Amino acid sequence: MNNNIELDNNERNSSDSPVQSDEGNIESQLPAEETTHSSEIQKENEPDNSVTSEQATNEGDDSFSEGENLEKMILSTGIRVGTPVKTKSMSPYIIRANPEGLYILDISKTLQRIDIAAKFIGRTNITKVAVTSAREYGKKPIEKFCEATGAIPILGRFMPGTFTNPSLPKYMEPDIVIVTDPQADHQAVIEATRAGVPVIAVSNSDNVISNVDLVIPANNRGRKALATVYWLLAREVMKKQGKIKSDKEMKTSIDDFETKLVEEMI
Repeated sequence: MNNNIELDNNERNSSDSPVQSDEGNIESQLPAEETTHSSEIQKENEPDNSVTSEQATNEGDDSFSEGENLEKMILSTGIRVGTPVKTKSMSPYIIRANPEGLYILDISKTLQRIDIAAKFIGRTNITKVAVTSAREYGKKPIEKFCEATGAIPILGRFMPGTFTNPSLPKYMEPDIVIVTDPQADHQAVIEATRAGVPVIAVSNSDNVISNVDLVIPANNRGRKALATVYWLLAREVMKKQGKIKSDKEMKTSIDDFETKLVEEMI
């Protein structure tokens, strides 16, 4: 067990059932002043309506329109659109069902968890952060995320024993494991749990979050949605690393993180 992370006993010791408490207390490891509420996180992506008229005059309307455009772009990627199924463990992250019967995830909680994850990752040796995806649409976003931050991608089939068998050529001892889907990437989650390594997981409405320490609630099936999740996470991690100081310094776009279909590449 990683001595720096004290996990919630209800999480690590639970069986893989739909009834599940919230993730382990990675958040409790952050200093109190670093814990950010969803309303504060949203200020990075939305116009701040509390700005005074004097400030608006000084700064102009560009920042407002940019924030609005970013918010619209993020929502247009389907990042908050879940599945027709929800588990009890994911209920706290769901705000409603749409007319088509798909559960809609709370985008404010998505942004909040991305910020918390970035803070946690930022306090870790980035070369000890492993990122994996069994989903095809997750591979390009992971490549770009690792290229931007210095994390280690595990692409293709996850080889059993990667985190638990020192005799394997590609054996590694990560400090954090990020998975794109706790079900599709179950082998990585199981091995990280056995090795006492904290798991951050992008989780949809139908996911069970046993052995997940920090959930990022989001659509983990769509191309654009996954590109958006990893782009947002990369941006926040790079801020914590000091590679960029503001959103405007992010040189790559969400489109750069997106897996391209064959017809789009021709």
